[in-house]
Amino acid sequence: MQSDTPLVREAVSEDLNPVLSLYTHMHDADESADVHTLQAAWEAILADPRTCLFILEHGGVPVSSCVLHILQNLTRGARPYGLIENVVTHREFRNRGFGTALLAHALDRAWGKNCYKVMLLTGRREQNVFRLYEKAGFVRGVKEGLIAYPPPGGW
Repeated sequence: MQSDTPLVREAVSEDLNPVLSLYTHMHDADESADVHTLQAAWEAILADPRTCLFILEHGGVPVSSCVLHILQNLTRGARPYGLIENVVTHREFRNRGFGTALLAHALDRAWGKNCYKVMLLTGRREQNVFRLYEKAGFVRGVKEGLIAYPPPGGW
């Protein structure tokens, strides 16, 4: 019998397809990659001791996921900082606290690794997305986020 209590855990090798399935709930369209490229990236993520891909399960089903990267640093007493990316909750499970619980878990891990801050960028504009991040402890307007993309035609 599966518990209704959400469980947050780190991804294991068998989780690639469930994670990719969750990612379909993040963007309406995304660049595709061939199976070999995906598998190589997946193995590198799982092998990287400074990267944690978390999955939140509800009733034994993966419903939410995010990635936490811990990055080395030479300022702030040489304390690392964290970067959270690819935050997603399955559309049918949104607004039930799963994203907040998942982000709380990721932040706890970052604080446990002595990070002095954790950053998160979002391309979403919906107010409920900002409410989720603020409820999890993120503060808007403290710094300005900028993004650079490769030039057209690639580098």
